[in-house]
Amino acid sequence: MILPVGFGFNYTWLALLLFSTVLGLLTQGYVKSTYRRWSQVPLGTGETGAQVARRILDSEGLGDVPVAAIGGNLTDNYDPRNKTLSLSADVHHGASVAAAGVAAHEAGHAIQDARGYVWGSVRSALVPAANLGSMASFWLIFIGIAIQFAGLVWFGIALYAGAVLFQVVTLPVELDASRRAMRALQATGQVSPEGLSGARQVLTAAALTYVAAALIAALQLLYFIGLARSSD
Repeated sequence: MILPVGFGFNYTWLALLLFSTVLGLLTQGYVKSTYRRWSQVPLGTGETGAQVARRILDSEGLGDVPVAAIGGNLTDNYDPRNKTLSLSADVHHGASVAAAGVAAHEAGHAIQDARGYVWGSVRSALVPAANLGSMASFWLIFIGIAIQFAGLVWFGIALYAGAVLFQVVTLPVELDASRRAMRALQATGQVSPEGLSGARQVLTAAALTYVAAALIAALQLLYFIGLARSSD
């Protein structure tokens, strides 16, 4: 959440905007290039991402979790509400190292849900606060500064803190899902040693996007707190 210049915003805001933009572009570029590289390396078994996910889920006793295809690019996800693992077309139908890594990662989230992984439960509980903070905090802070109402600014900051907390909690959830994915790929023997290295690179690149998002959100929160204190 970046606020527009004005109402006391200064060069610190501009520096934060520039840093956030550059970091976001770098991490997204790295993810896409890493995925593109390993999407051209075929999986030795010839299995598609959907088949990889299915085998991992079955090996964990999760045969009732469906693997569905969805639209979009890298829109892969596991929804704990309906217990469904959804894979984008390239991953669902692709028989590459990259597809296997992404599919295994989402299967890792399904395993977390089935095993009652604590941080996964915490993140799910924070979703309402994160959504509210992302949507409402901008306007509350902006309006509070415009009318010089410090209480409204601090309330907006408190809501935004919920969104930041969600970003921070997301980190251990995603890293744990990747660890589960790598263990599963090794245990099921679906990927060669070289393929395992490639899958790890894909998952590491994806993890960097969550690290970047959490860092940017935390810096923005600190900026808003400093801005509110200076205007008290």
